[in-house]
Amino acid sequence: MKNKKGDDLLVNFFKPNTIAVIGASNNPEKVGNVLMKKLCECERKVIPINPNHNKIEGKKAYQNVLSYSKKIDLAVIAVPAKIVNKVLIECGKKKIPNAIIISAGFSEVGNEKLEKQIIKTAEKYKINILGPNCFGVANPYLKLDTTFSNTSPGKGKIAFISQSGALFSYVSDFPKNKFSGFVSLGNQAMLGFTEFIEYFSKDKKTKKIILYIEKLKNGREFIKACQRSKKQIIVVKAGQTKKGTKATLSHTGSLATDFKIYQGAFKQAGVEVVESLAEAFSIKKQNLKIKSKKPIKIITNAGGAAALLTDELTKKGHNVNVKDLLGTAIAKDYEQELKKSKASNKIVIVTPQKMSEPAKTAKILPKKANACFLGEKSMTRAIKILKKRKIKYYTRCC
Repeated sequence: MKNKKGDDLLVNFFKPNTIAVIGASNNPEKVGNVLMKKLCECERKVIPINPNHNKIEGKKAYQNVLSYSKKIDLAVIAVPAKIVNKVLIECGKKKIPNAIIISAGFSEVGNEKLEKQIIKTAEKYKINILGPNCFGVANPYLKLDTTFSNTSPGKGKIAFISQSGALFSYVSDFPKNKFSGFVSLGNQAMLGFTEFIEYFSKDKKTKKIILYIEKLKNGREFIKACQRSKKQIIVVKAGQTKKGTKATLSHTGSLATDFKIYQGAFKQAGVEVVESLAEAFSIKKQNLKIKSKKPIKIITNAGGAAALLTDELTKKGHNVNVKDLLGTAIAKDYEQELKKSKASNKIVIVTPQKMSEPAKTAKILPKKANACFLGEKSMTRAIKILKKRKIKYYTRCC
């Protein structure tokens, strides 16, 4: 990557003065509305961008970033993949230094051409892009949160750098977990683990860095960044088995290298490797108890959680297949997929995202399903329903 990636520019991901939400919406079912509502709670100026609205969430809307006369530090992009490059060009002309691309539909679904296009545009205009196909960032100290997590993270000393955004919604749902910051990398088109390890290593509020890794794009630079850091670094690695690797490929387009190579890199980097996020965050892990050796179908709204469980179950001799309904999945989506599935062993994963419906989903589960309703605060009502229906459930199994 040719762009400057120093702390002076990365800081605008976590401490921007003015944020443009491109694809902002008044429709509560749209990602652009979730972003607007969450960002309006932060201590920064938020500019909605949508050519079809005059006002969004009570704020004046603009046709595009070029029609806003003042400086913009960060663009949060939530538009269809096919028009991301167009709005990125507008961001470039506006001289916006950083952009978070929430939009999916790039290399993770085989659309490498579109991803290369946005990289080329970003390099031309010197824009640092995070994503695409990501949750963005959170800075609890400024109430800045572009994620879809159902719970606002508390202020603390843990920095969490993850390829899966949904896993943040899981761990942040436990009130005891407090954060100095969070970043979801998604497809890592430009920025990856190395840049943010370096950023949080210099951050005074951060005492511990936790990484959820599916794939490293630059192993040597990663090792150097970890070696230079004086912070405790803990790694959770998905894709330790062939099936787990397949799950990561469909999640963020990450075709992981042999796990033994990663083990060597982690040892050289001097990081601590643990088997689960529960262990990384000092949460007492629950182990799935599936005695039958018949094939297992995982139905999930969190690709990262499915990848971790796939690794664990594959190591125990199970044959696992995954259906990722994505973070926008509601109870009806689970119901339809459950009806289609002929597998006798079913695991249903629900993470507490803004569009999730844990309680409604708990009501439609078949009696023999294994319910992995990951979290604490947001899952209270759903757990009561599962208990009443006598369905086996887990809240911290990955």
